[in-house]
Formats: sequence, structure tokens, C-alpha cells
Amino acid sequence: MRPENQSSVSEFLLLGLPILPEHQGVFFALFLGMYLTTVLGNLLIILLIRLDSHLHTPMYFFLSHLAFSDISLSSVTVPKMVMNMQTHHFFISYPGCISQLYFYICFSCVDNLLLAVMAYDRYVAICHPLHYNTIMKKELCVLLVAASWITSCAHALLHTVLLVRLMKPENQSSVSEFLLLGLPILSEHQGVFFTLFLGMYLTTVLGNLLIILLIRLDSRLHTPMYFFLSHLALTDVSFSSVTVPKMLMNMQTQQQSIPYVGCISQLYFFILFGSVDNFLLAVMAYDRYVAICHPLHYNTIMREELCVLLVAASWITSCAHALLHTVLLVGVSICANNVITHFLCDLNALLKLSCSDISLNELVILTEGGMILLMPLGITLGSYIRIGTIILKAPSTRRLLKAFSTCGSHLLVVSLFYGTIVGVYFVSSSWDSKNIIASVMYTVVTPMLNPFIYSLRNRDIKQALQCLLTGLKKFICQ
Repeated sequence: MRPENQSSVSEFLLLGLPILPEHQGVFFALFLGMYLTTVLGNLLIILLIRLDSHLHTPMYFFLSHLAFSDISLSSVTVPKMVMNMQTHHFFISYPGCISQLYFYICFSCVDNLLLAVMAYDRYVAICHPLHYNTIMKKELCVLLVAASWITSCAHALLHTVLLVRLMKPENQSSVSEFLLLGLPILSEHQGVFFTLFLGMYLTTVLGNLLIILLIRLDSRLHTPMYFFLSHLALTDVSFSSVTVPKMLMNMQTQQQSIPYVGCISQLYFFILFGSVDNFLLAVMAYDRYVAICHPLHYNTIMREELCVLLVAASWITSCAHALLHTVLLVGVSICANNVITHFLCDLNALLKLSCSDISLNELVILTEGGMILLMPLGITLGSYIRIGTIILKAPSTRRLLKAFSTCGSHLLVVSLFYGTIVGVYFVSSSWDSKNIIASVMYTVVTPMLNPFIYSLRNRDIKQALQCLLTGLKKFICQ
């Protein structure tokens, strides 16, 4: 986000390795062979670990993620280097360079953290062998790996954004902060709305964390549907936490400024968690389709490996999607006006402040952004259309009630999520307050309602909650 009169670099020149021209062919074959060995060798390790049940242990679980990270780290740099050696075309575009830097830092950091996790795993195995299975349980392993990936993404984003900020002429003025106007609320009503939104945020956090706790503690909920629901609950907590605390702080302190880096980071994580929500709703719709239309093959189709793969793909695709729009936005020139007519750093609101050509940003939003939104929506609608046709072929009250109890909660959440997004981004209106109110719906209200929708309409969640309360009551009475 550069001032209008600034010259910008559109590409960089990679000089490559200091290799004589007559040796280029030898080194090209050498590095290509090393890269293929890296990819095929690590893919073989991942395949063996997935196929052999004897290797389904914490050590090999971490090793499979390390192998995947090694493949990704090599793929970020080596193909470009090898292609440059072969074609003698040493240029790389600005977005390509920034993206390469981001993923290079990200996968290097993941490697670093996973090696530390594997060292801790070996320490427990050798120093506490009798308690190994108790300490290194599945939940802790997944948590350690997830923390490694999330920390690495945040670490890479921080350094990438800071670097982009530094790539400007030294004597040039730049926007260091933005002003978030917030919600269109009268000053005498600020206290009431602060209390209201604080209560809604705490309900969102505690309600979704309770769902995650129930799913982890009750073995009856260790099924694909609740595995996806636990990730949706985690995403809802994260999604609200990106925007609501800042909004509440602004309402209470009347300090509406947000630093540049904070605004860009908020935008990145807002897009990231919103996109993950979008993908998880599609994955849950597919899960319901398999459960109703192919009940006899459900356990075979929705096996653990596929569930983990679908969730991992949702997170990785969302990270790339958020990074693309963030990097493109950082390259946009900004006017002297730094007032954002919103309570969050929304992409559309930031683009309105631009003085430069934003046709590329709009094109990417329309094409890539539209595909990211419409593809999961298409899967969701296709799954429910297929469910409807299967049920209507042989309609019965029992089948209808079963389908409604299985899909009703998810359908309601889908309607809330997509309905408010359509209201913000696709229904044109000159009244900005209308978009802000719709944004409040899907950033504050929808994540808060999800726990209630799934718990009040779900018998298994109710039973798990009753068991938890009974256990707590017995523990307190002892």
C-alpha cells in the first residue's frame, strides 16, 4: 500500500548459483535428480506411514509431517532455480518473489518446530517409557503439529509484511496507521453495545470451547462429523477473536487507530479463518451426504486419513488464499485519507482508499475469490440436492425425520453464513451501515449461534454435556 507518486519494482533478477555456462547442464541434472529424490523419497515415507498400521505412532506421525514439510520447502525454491538454469530466464515477478519468501520462511519454521517436537517425543520415550502413551496421546500430537503450522504461518506473515513495508524509498511518506470508524452507534449508547458485544464474544468463546471439550472427552463423539465440528468450533473462536476484541477496545477507549502492520495482519487472519469456515461447511455437507446416501460404506469412505486430509487441505488452501489477497493489497498505493468506514480492516474498505489501479485486485477477487467461495458452496448445495433426491425416491416419515435431525443444524449454520456474506459482498447498496450490520452478523452473531444450534438440536452433544455435568457434580461432592 504505497503512496501514489512512488515508483515500484515489478520484478527481480535472480543471479542464481556461480556456475560457469559449460557446467550448467551437469548441475541442472544434479539438482533435478536431488529434487526428484527428495520428493519421491519423502512421499514414499508418507505413504508407508499411512498404509502400515504399525507405524501409526507419535514418532511416525511427526515424521510424516516433517516429510511433507521437506517436500514443500524444496518445492518453493528448487523448481524455479532449475528452470532458470535451463531457460536462462532469471526474472521473478514481485508477487512471485514475495510469495516464495513467505512459503520459504513458513516451511523452514515448520521444519524447525517439528524437529523440536520430535526431540521432545524421543525424550518422553526414553526418560518416561512407562508413561509414554499417557503423555504422548493423540490429542497432544495433533495440537503440537497444529501449533507448529499456525505459529510458522504467523511468523512468515510478520516478516513478509515488514519486508514489503521496507521496500520503499527512504525519504517517502507512508501510511503508518488507519482509523477504524467502528459501528454507527451514538456515544450515549456505547456502554450498552459494549456490554452486549462483550457478552456475545464471551458466549462465542466459551460455547465453542465447550463443544471442543465435549468432543475430546466423550468417546462416542469420536466420529468424522464431530471431528469436523471441533475444527469448525476452533475456527469460529479464532474468527471472532480477530476482530471483536479490537472493536470492543475501541468502543471502550475511544481510540480508533490501528497500526499498518496490525491492520494487514487482521485482514490476513480474517480472510484465513473465514475461508476455513467456508471449506469446513462444505466438508461437513459431504460427510452428511455420505452418511445418508451411502450408510453401509460410511466408515470405509470417511476413514481417518481422509478426514485429516480434508481438514489439512482446508487450512492450507485458506492460508494461500489469504496470502494472495494480502500481498496484492500491500502493493496498492494509498491516498492521504486513512479513515476506514468499518469496524475491521475489510478488503473492500481498504481498496476504497486506493489512489492507484486496483483492477488486478478486483480481477483476483472476482475470479480466485469467487472460486474459493462458490466451489465449497457448490459442494454444499450439490450434497443436499443429492440427499433430497435420495430421500424423495422413497419418502417416509422416519427417513425425513432422520435426515432433518442429521442435517438440520448444519443447514441452518450454512444459511446464516452464506446469507450474511451475500448481503455484504453481492447485494449492492450505497448505505455503508447496511454492510457493517451484515458484517456484524457473520463475524459476531453467527459464530455465537453455532454452539447453540449444534447443542440444542443434537442429542449426542446433549448426552455428552449431561455426562460432563454429572462427572463434575460427583467430583465437587467428594
